[in-house]
Amino acid sequence: MVSLALHIRADRLPLNAPFRISRGVKTHAEVVVAELADGSLLGQGECVPYARYDETVVSVTAQLAEAGRRLAAGEDLATVLASLPAGAARNALDCAAWDLEARRGRSVAARLGRAPPDAMPTAVTISLDSPAAMRAAALAVASAPLLKVKLGADDPAARLWAVAEAAPEARLIVDPNEGWTLPILQAMAEPISRLPVMMVEQPLPAGQDQGLEGLEYPVPICADESVHTADDVEQAAGRYQLVNVKLDKAGGLTEALAMVARARDLGLGVLAGCMVSSSLSIAPAMWVGASADAVDLDGPWWLIDDRPGGCRIEAGVLYPPQAGFWGEPGPRP
Repeated sequence: MVSLALHIRADRLPLNAPFRISRGVKTHAEVVVAELADGSLLGQGECVPYARYDETVVSVTAQLAEAGRRLAAGEDLATVLASLPAGAARNALDCAAWDLEARRGRSVAARLGRAPPDAMPTAVTISLDSPAAMRAAALAVASAPLLKVKLGADDPAARLWAVAEAAPEARLIVDPNEGWTLPILQAMAEPISRLPVMMVEQPLPAGQDQGLEGLEYPVPICADESVHTADDVEQAAGRYQLVNVKLDKAGGLTEALAMVARARDLGLGVLAGCMVSSSLSIAPAMWVGASADAVDLDGPWWLIDDRPGGCRIEAGVLYPPQAGFWGEPGPRP
């Protein structure tokens, strides 16, 4: 019987600026790394425990520790993965499993029958702040083709206009992070119709989005917190036109790819999203981004220091990591 060893560590990665959304502010990315070892071969995966989903570094580490005990006892990896709920812990282990299989000689590209992801435009996030601060932040990245604008319930129009004026060539994703009511969404229809907004992401709280059923709006509305796995996509189809596919919600690349397939079957668009994270999270997410309608994978852009050999973002374009970083045979860079 061959048993796998699972090593777990938590990393606290400082950000280059505070990241503010309608629910709060963070100054560090709190991530958990799973390292799945088969002899000398090591597969890696990273996840971001998310308080919105009742996850903490402690709870996710405990889930992975239990998974590690079961694997060490010789339990089948697929069985252990299937027993974990969708979320951060399963994401770290699932991505580590994909990487380990690649280290054994079968790359992610070979498994999927697709070419590796190439450079892709990604949204660059403008954190929620005063209109003046958001204007300055947008001006600093005005060459990026796509900006994600974090908004709350307090004077969202002024903040949106400030960003649009500072970066007139950029398309915009408006993201209230569940922070609006239906009246605010309706009031924002007029300014949104006058600006290059390509979508509004999760304006209403999950579970309180019935008002979106049949709503006519000037731009598509994208589900984020309302959709975690492929099973959630069908219900979203009556209320949203796109779904945000994130590995940390879905529970890994395996379920994320299933979400993309289900969304396409239902005629929905796909936004490839992420948490604030390192390139170890973004490398597998790029496989979702390669087939998405829009990409929001700027997690490492917020870090003071990313993983060696990781992705880079320049002028709003996300470039793949160095060869061998994740999902390929051979040594790491």
